[in-house]
Amino acid sequence: MENSYAISLRNLSKSFGRFVIFEDINLDVPSGSITGISGPNGAGKSVLLRIICGLVKPTAGDVFVLGQQVGVTCEFPPRTGALIDSPGLLANESGKQNLELLAKISRGADGWRVQEALRIVGLDPLDRRPVRLYSNGMRKRLGIAQAILEKPQVLILDEPTDAIDQAGWKEVYEYLLQLREEGTTILFSSNNLDEITILCDQAFVLREQRLSPAEI
Repeated sequence: MENSYAISLRNLSKSFGRFVIFEDINLDVPSGSITGISGPNGAGKSVLLRIICGLVKPTAGDVFVLGQQVGVTCEFPPRTGALIDSPGLLANESGKQNLELLAKISRGADGWRVQEALRIVGLDPLDRRPVRLYSNGMRKRLGIAQAILEKPQVLILDEPTDAIDQAGWKEVYEYLLQLREEGTTILFSSNNLDEITILCDQAFVLREQRLSPAEI
């Protein structure tokens, strides 16, 4: 993999039994860029992101993130934050307590960074409500806060604005663009074509088992 690419996929395929999700996917994501993947529900976008994160093994092909081959030289991609599907949250703890526990386990963030991550996504660090009382949009915001907590070099997001009200989209967009300016590489899935047009340097469509370039 060339150094200019933060993520590279080579001839990537995934099947569950005889059911083919996708096959022979090749993708290069330049460092410091935003790449979007759209496609119909069930096309395999979440599965693809899970494979990149080392959570699912591909049937064939290779995944490289920041020069490391996922599943070969590392189990999980280095310096990568991710939000895929629903975030794993402790329902009876507050958002702040959830992030504090994560920071304590990983030792990758301090109390100041926990509060900063919450504010970035529009959540109040002083809100003591348990997560079980959060709306779906608040849970999504907290999931994004988890993903950015340790200031990753690569950020992978599965439909980051899904469940967030339209007024909150602008905040998410502004922050993702800021991260790109700071050198973070972002790969995300979305069915919102306006979102992809606003954010992306390059975009692709996953459809009928193939990944194809999309016009933006």
